[in-house]
Amino acid sequence: MANLETVLHITGDQALVEFCERCPKSEIIGFDTEFVSENRYRPELCLIQVATDQEIALIDTLQIKDLAPFWEMLTAGDHVTVVHAAREEFLFCYRACNLRPKKLFDIQLAGGFIGLDYPASYSNLVSYMLGRFVSKGETRTDWKQRPLTEHQIKYAVGDVEHLHDMYAKISGILKEAGRESWYYEEVENWLDDLQVAETQPQWHRISGAMRLNRRSLAVLRELWILRDRVAAHKDRSPKRIIPDDLLVELAKRGSPKPSSFKSIRGFENRVARGLTDDISEAIETANALPDSKLPARLERGKSVNLGLVGQFLSTILGVVCRNHKISPSLVGTVQDVRQLAAWRMGQISKDPIPKLARGWRSEIVGEAIEKALDGKLALRVENPKSEHPLAIEELD
Repeated sequence: MANLETVLHITGDQALVEFCERCPKSEIIGFDTEFVSENRYRPELCLIQVATDQEIALIDTLQIKDLAPFWEMLTAGDHVTVVHAAREEFLFCYRACNLRPKKLFDIQLAGGFIGLDYPASYSNLVSYMLGRFVSKGETRTDWKQRPLTEHQIKYAVGDVEHLHDMYAKISGILKEAGRESWYYEEVENWLDDLQVAETQPQWHRISGAMRLNRRSLAVLRELWILRDRVAAHKDRSPKRIIPDDLLVELAKRGSPKPSSFKSIRGFENRVARGLTDDISEAIETANALPDSKLPARLERGKSVNLGLVGQFLSTILGVVCRNHKISPSLVGTVQDVRQLAAWRMGQISKDPIPKLARGWRSEIVGEAIEKALDGKLALRVENPKSEHPLAIEELD
């Protein structure tokens, strides 16, 4: 554990500016965040922990008015930004300045490319790679309380003090294995998906939307926009404003009459007060749209079940991933394997290209699946007492 007396506590705007002016001297900047997210529209940032080449700092975001210098520093320069499970860290940064952190290196994601469990907790990664202990005692703490306790500070520091060493270890193995390009391809795709989810309405991802016709989808879209606007204004979780299942039920009925949707069981208790008129107006707006303006029907992903062939190919995937020392859960699911096999066999549309037939994943599993389907691969029991008893054998 780092000496807590040397940890820099930043509680003022000027101190933050001075710290950010020193950061560009560091080749690696590791950071983590603590926040409160329960029942909120967006998480409330309470603390930023930063580890540079020279120092560890705790930035008290509840006492600093302007965090822009930190986010601007993080997105500029030529450093590597090291994080663990960086979804919220990326979103905090992107929301602040519409830019991505420089050279984002997520040790959880990168770990999957060198055979570590994915997704793995920070403490497990540090324990396995460095043989060090990381406290888990403050995972449910209230990060809004002030002053922070000594235990909270220790926990916060522990979340970043190992990031430099973890980066050195994992990036070194990645480079030696020739998988840096795989990692950076994956992290860019992941960040693209997060950016799209942040900037574009996500009404089409609501469970049950695929069963709706075009008119009902238009109603769902208007209701989603209404819910999102109200949730942002009230700083509440959107599902606390109108639950997803009620959005779908309202869209199915498609009637703007309050008597229609108030008859839905539990409506009065599950919808934020005072929204009756807004719901009616949103439904009327959708119903007034001409057919040419209605959203297209959502295509269901075709469920593929290849029976024993699918089970065989899934086992092939697991053995191939083991041989390549890469986490199977990072490569794909059982359904992904089935989709690839069905695509290769011409049983489903050639567009879109399945996940496992694109980019680095195709390098790992594409050839193996093709050979297996052509009858050129066999599985055999190599050592029944081994942790990994199966082996792949190529046939003439």
